[in-house]
Order: sequence, then C-alpha cells, then structure tokens
Amino acid sequence: MRKLVVISGLLLAVAGCNGQGAQQQSHIRIACTTGMVADMVANIGGDRVVVDQLMGPDVDPHLFKASLEDVARLRQADMVFYSGLHLEGKMTEILASLGKSKPTFAIADFIQSRRVLSDGSKAQDPHLWFDVQLWSQGATGVGKALAAQDKANAADYAKRAEEYRDRLEKLHDEVTKQIATIPRKQRVLVTSHDAFRYFSRAYDIEVESVQGISTDDEPSVKDINELVDFICRRGIKAVFVESSVNPRGMKAVLEGCAARKHKVAEGGTLYSDAMGRPGTPEGTYEGMVRRNVETIVKALR
Repeated sequence: MRKLVVISGLLLAVAGCNGQGAQQQSHIRIACTTGMVADMVANIGGDRVVVDQLMGPDVDPHLFKASLEDVARLRQADMVFYSGLHLEGKMTEILASLGKSKPTFAIADFIQSRRVLSDGSKAQDPHLWFDVQLWSQGATGVGKALAAQDKANAADYAKRAEEYRDRLEKLHDEVTKQIATIPRKQRVLVTSHDAFRYFSRAYDIEVESVQGISTDDEPSVKDINELVDFICRRGIKAVFVESSVNPRGMKAVLEGCAARKHKVAEGGTLYSDAMGRPGTPEGTYEGMVRRNVETIVKALR
C-alpha cells in the first residue's frame, strides 16, 4: 500500500510539472536587449509575457558582444525587441538573422523618423529614451506587435500600451517642470558621452560631452582640452559621469580643470544607456528618469 501511495504521489508530481510547463508555454517568451526596452515590453505585455533581458545594469550596449549563451537565449524566444538605430552595433548581424526566422522589432522603428537626430557624419542618434514623450511612441508599436502574436488578447495589449503612454506623458511634464527650475545660466549638462541630445531638445538644457554618440569613439586629447576650455569659459560648476561608461575621459577633464584652477565638482552618476539594478527605483525606466533629473537639478541649481 505504501508503495502505491508513493507511486501515486510521483505521478501527481509529474502531472503537476507537465501542467506548469504547459502553462508557461502559454506565455509569450520575449528576449530584449536593454533595460529600457525590456521595461516597456514588460509593462505592455503584463502577465501574458515572460521577458528575458540580455544587458543588465552598467552594461554599455554600444560595446556589448553577444556570447553563445546570449545567442541561445535569443533563439529560444518567441519574439525579440531591441532599441535600434545601431545602439546594439555589435549585434547587427545577429538581429538581422533573427528577423528572418521570428518576429524581431526595433523600438526606433515605431518612432517618427522625422524626430530622429543625427550627428555631423549623418549617423543617427539612438538615445531616443531621453525624450520621454518621444520614447512613449514606441509603446503603441509594441502593443500592436504583441497583439499580432496573440490576437485573442489584442485589446488587453492596446489598453496597457495606452496606460503606459499616459504615465510617460505625466513623467514628461514632470521632467519639464523640474529642469526649468535650474537658472538659465547654470542649465548646462556636461556628461561622459553624447547621449543627452534628445534630453537637451525636449527639456531646454544645453549639453556637452567628452565622447561622441558611440562609446566606441575614444576621446582625443583635443576633445578633452576643448571641453576643459568650455567648462572654464562658462564657469560650469558640476559635471556628470555615467553608470555604463568608463569614467576615464571625465577624470581627464576634471584634472584639466584643476590644472587651470577652475573648481568643478562631480555632480553624480547618471543612468544613460543602462538602467539601475532590479528592485531599485532606478531599475525601472520611469525611476531611472526621475533619479537622473533629481541628480541633475541638485547639482546645477
């Protein structure tokens, strides 16, 4: 009798595992590159999706090279979402290949192309999320992409996308008001790399940086000296490093300012191409934006 009970228990356990596996299979498995993309997809997909984020905190997407394990994760997913505009530059071939075999989407493709910035060499600026209102356009495209994959729940995805956009619209207004509290003369943001041009346009703040759009571009001595000249000439009182960018260039700038007897503080760390750690306020897109604004305003006002 005892033997029969044990066998019955094992059968129930196996049945339970199989049932759980079937339930998990009913979810859409989605691989996302950056935290900002993963946050948007998770908010719109809700409990109908399982999101696997490849790039964690402090990871620079410009320099990220997918490992064999990362490629396996991408191939196991039902859908793939990435940021686009060459942000994940070293993954270009992998993402193009995935697009031939499964639904693969760039958030940038859901955003009005006429509002995309480019630099002097005509390279498009991928840092769209720094204009909260602009980035929110991606939510509608994500909702439609999920609906195409799971037509039975299309209305739910559309509703979540609308709710997410509403929250981001309020956040955009909040950021606008906060940045406006910095006196005009002091409203200059100096950062490690040129990631904040959308932020500049959207929130009326001047920006300068050590490196260009991509952190692949190493700053030259000329670049550093020109930035030191700018900081000293304008009397800038604080500069900022970024969580996902090597601070070496900014340290050279600070040393240059000190050599010219200009006192400039390190205003804090900004989240640029990567969000904060999971479970922290800055581990979400909205929390990341708020923490950046709080850091900027505190240092410059």
